[in-house]
Amino acid sequence: MYFTDRGIEELENRRGDEEVSFGWLAEQLRVFTDINPEFETPVERLATWLARLDDEEE
Repeated sequence: MYFTDRGIEELENRRGDEEVSFGWLAEQLRVFTDINPEFETPVERLATWLARLDDEEE
């Protein structure tokens, strides 16, 4: 188990029954990055990965 799995498990346990829009998620990522600019690169990578999930792999 990766260290980040604990945070993912907490997210799922606390909010797993909720439905959110990608617009809401994008805004939360912006707020998080504004508060924690040192995480800009990982947040950008996650957002790009999510955006391209349906793209055919090269």
